[in-house]
Amino acid sequence: MLYLKIISIFFLFLWTDNLFKMAILDNELTYLPGVGPKRAELLKNELGLTTWNDLLYYFPYRYIDRSKFYNINELNKDLPYIQIKGKFTHLETSNISRNKKKLTGYFTDATGVIEIVWFNATNWIISSISRDKEYVLFGKPTLFGNRLNIVHPDIEEFTKWQKQLVSNLYPQYSTTEKLKTGYINSKVIQKLCDTLLKQVKGQIPETLPPWFRQKYNLKGLEETLFELHFPTDTQSLAKAQYRIKFEELFYIQLNLMQLKLNRKQNTPGFIFDRKKDKILKDCFFKNIKFKLTNAQTRVLREIRKDVASGKQMNRLLQGDVGSGKTLVALLAMLMAVDNGYQACIMAPTEILAQQHLKSISNFLKDLDVNVALLTGSVKKKDRVKIHEDLESGALNIIIGTHALLEDTVKFHNLGMVVIDEQHRFGVEQRARLWAKNVKPPHIIVMTATPIPRTLAMTLYGDLDISVIDELPPGRSKVITRHFRDRDILRVFGFIKKQIDQGRQIYVVFPLISESENMDYKDLEDGLEGYSRAFPPPKYQISVVHGRMKPADKEFSMKMFVDKVTQIMIATTVIEVGVDVPNATVMIIQSAERFGLSQLHQLRGRVGRGTAQSYCLLMTADELSENAYDRISTMVNSTDGFEIAETDLRLRGPGNFEGTQQSGFTLDLKMANLSQDGQLVQYVKDIAEEILTNDPQLNRNENAIFKIIIKQMNKGFEDFGSIS
Repeated sequence: MLYLKIISIFFLFLWTDNLFKMAILDNELTYLPGVGPKRAELLKNELGLTTWNDLLYYFPYRYIDRSKFYNINELNKDLPYIQIKGKFTHLETSNISRNKKKLTGYFTDATGVIEIVWFNATNWIISSISRDKEYVLFGKPTLFGNRLNIVHPDIEEFTKWQKQLVSNLYPQYSTTEKLKTGYINSKVIQKLCDTLLKQVKGQIPETLPPWFRQKYNLKGLEETLFELHFPTDTQSLAKAQYRIKFEELFYIQLNLMQLKLNRKQNTPGFIFDRKKDKILKDCFFKNIKFKLTNAQTRVLREIRKDVASGKQMNRLLQGDVGSGKTLVALLAMLMAVDNGYQACIMAPTEILAQQHLKSISNFLKDLDVNVALLTGSVKKKDRVKIHEDLESGALNIIIGTHALLEDTVKFHNLGMVVIDEQHRFGVEQRARLWAKNVKPPHIIVMTATPIPRTLAMTLYGDLDISVIDELPPGRSKVITRHFRDRDILRVFGFIKKQIDQGRQIYVVFPLISESENMDYKDLEDGLEGYSRAFPPPKYQISVVHGRMKPADKEFSMKMFVDKVTQIMIATTVIEVGVDVPNATVMIIQSAERFGLSQLHQLRGRVGRGTAQSYCLLMTADELSENAYDRISTMVNSTDGFEIAETDLRLRGPGNFEGTQQSGFTLDLKMANLSQDGQLVQYVKDIAEEILTNDPQLNRNENAIFKIIIKQMNKGFEDFGSIS
């Protein structure tokens, strides 16, 4: 007992000491020598840095080896950033315009002379440069006319350069134009970091326990942060980077897995007994005229196991466009209905909700199930009846939009909630729906946006994940082709042939009207061009975009659905929710403007019938390397998960659709989910082992884990522990 008391006192001391140390890192940047109010405001507005801790974790984006000096006669325009040492012989000022000057310095070493050019802060540079001093210059050689020069290099007196903290690996920090205008460049940030590290030396609280660092061979945090800002060598830098990556991913996994564990242990769920299946069996054997795919069957088994466990289900259902998620969701809802509970499905748009009603009603034809639609456009008289039937239990399944979230919507006994295109709803919005029961219902959140495995593990680790990775038989793959703007007449010819065969066409633009900032095709100009190429009365065109009134938008879409119009010109409002089997061609204008995930979603609007369908990606004649990679990926693959992995690699997790709707912000300072997939799995296994032995992290050796997890969840309400 005495031993345990001593250990407890020791860990209490550690916690107190850590909390004391944490306080200094909460200091505002204004109080860091060299910052002051003006610089602090700039750093806050431009980089989001407000405290000492923020700056401590603002890492260099690259490091340059500055152990090598070039001779001036070795320089050429093809070299990357280089370093030279020498003296200025003289400076010359010339006027570029009325208010702008150019400063040229002639810099020499034993082998030659090169021009050094500045356009900003020329007076300050003139006053700070001395001809009798030796300087170190660091910059990129460029060719102007036939003369080699270096524009706006880093410059440092050689004697000061020798004394500075920096090693041969020189840190480069990201800045902005506003920061540079305010005289805060990479070099200034480097000096601020140097000052900060000296101020907090010995006061940086450790965030991983000693036993853990020793077991997994991880550097101490203070040493790690010093190495990241001012690395000793490449090997030490790599170990420091690994420590931060490991820690970031480990704590995300530990947090999510504990949320999931607590939910499963502490949140009871309704039990759906398969012996009561009646409507489900009738639906399956009477109205489903095709065989489910193996993937659909597997997912239904997973759902069945969850709803029979007595624990609340929280399941993310991923499935590519057309994979049959809605049918799986319906069968899951019928499990609830057969057991005397109500079910609902919430969609982000009215037209998608209407399509769910149409397809679900078809599957439930002649069965004893009451289904209703609740959207913003439902008349008051009908709305009152729906509210009454929901509250009395007369209504079995409700399909709706955000209207389901209203306080007037009350359920008799809600047992199953399905959220379609879940990333379109905020976490608080979704929580309002399942909070309508005293006992939380079972939850299925669906997405047609394939999520890469590492991102799913990191964002949705507190959910059970099901994947429908198989398309129903008989669906032909959409043929995707890339055309340049110069090929538009060929594309028009192809469209006419499709319309002559009775088919319909989507044309999607990235912008509604012309933009000064972006050189992309816009809908208004495109409508004019398509109207000339496809004039009435032979051709009719629908137009849909976000500035239209909802009623006008719905009418225009209905005209297309009813085949009154052959061409729909739209923005991405039709990305989700328009299901027209007769539409066989998707034309995406300025396709380089879109991310892969969005392109894949748009392509999924066609290929929904039996006829061969096409996706034509129209781009500018000249493309960047990144844009060409995206277009090539779309042309060569129809696999949503393969496309999602490429999207993650090209764009990073911060831009991936839905990452801000997962209940927490994915703010990784060092880890990269497109490159660190193996590490994600490794730390997940470690977190699982720790929680298996200590689910609530109550053991003394895990005390730091508990403190960090509590800090991570500060200000975050656990909305049913769901994404």
